[in-house]
Amino acid sequence: MSRKSFKKEKKESFFSKIVNFVLTIIIACAIGAQVCTAANNNLRIAQVSDAHFSSFEENTSYKFLKKSPQLLDDVIFQINTSGPYDFVMFTGDLVNKPKISELEKFTSHAQNLMYPWYAIDGNHDISIDGPLSKKKFIEILANVNDNMNQKNAYYAFTPKKGFRVICLDSIIDYKITTNGEISNEQFMWLQQELENHAKDIIVVCSHVPIIEPYPSSNHKLLNEYEVRKLLKSHKKPVIALQGHYHAAKIKQDDNLLVVACPSLVTYPNAFRVININSNKNKVLVDVYLKETNLKDIQKRSKIRLMGTETLYGSEKDRNASFELTMKE
Repeated sequence: MSRKSFKKEKKESFFSKIVNFVLTIIIACAIGAQVCTAANNNLRIAQVSDAHFSSFEENTSYKFLKKSPQLLDDVIFQINTSGPYDFVMFTGDLVNKPKISELEKFTSHAQNLMYPWYAIDGNHDISIDGPLSKKKFIEILANVNDNMNQKNAYYAFTPKKGFRVICLDSIIDYKITTNGEISNEQFMWLQQELENHAKDIIVVCSHVPIIEPYPSSNHKLLNEYEVRKLLKSHKKPVIALQGHYHAAKIKQDDNLLVVACPSLVTYPNAFRVININSNKNKVLVDVYLKETNLKDIQKRSKIRLMGTETLYGSEKDRNASFELTMKE
């Protein structure tokens, strides 16, 4: 081979390397953009409900209170080691007794979460004519969590573009009751939120259910029909996360998907993982039930109860996939 031909071949080889390098960068950027787009269209939530945290109470026939701190720590460990999550939502009854000291102890555990967390009040969290009012509830959470710097027990936030999370205060605090209610003032605020975010997928969180997992006249939302009708009027899908009944149940009503979460202190001692993926014409929702790793506690919790099948639900109530359509 002549020296001239060798130089030409070497030059072409160097040029090919440059072209290949540039093409590799372009392809990598394209793949990265697709991954980022997929991530932006996806919302992953851990829902924890009815932790009934107690630092001093004995077990009841219904709730394994004595081990509530360990059950909460196990869930926090599971969430931290199975991420990433966009946020964690506690859907009420954070504590079993409405005491300021108990809620502060609960937050000391919740602060170990690696991901942003939010909470709404449950009927066990609020005292009637006691120190732990709704205002005090929010204030204690805000002291340790900037995400909870709200003026009301109901609030909303945008975890990422295309999604709006609406947290409802369903607790009646003017009389002793386990029923719930959305006040007229809050109902009007909810209506305005839906109008302002007409193009967003809605995740609505409440303690008292929008749709009951099983009938219970003294636990239901008193104006559930009106609230459900309003949510169903939203053109984009609405995913409702709720607690209170300690049951695993999933119900779909047109573009409204309602996910009921079990309690940490009642069998099956579990939490939820909800994955929402938004495509152009539809929304895919995968719902999972994650049981405690503390199997001895779970076994003893089950023995204490009758009707565990109702609380555990069917397989489609525990782990299932749903397709929700976008209305025009």
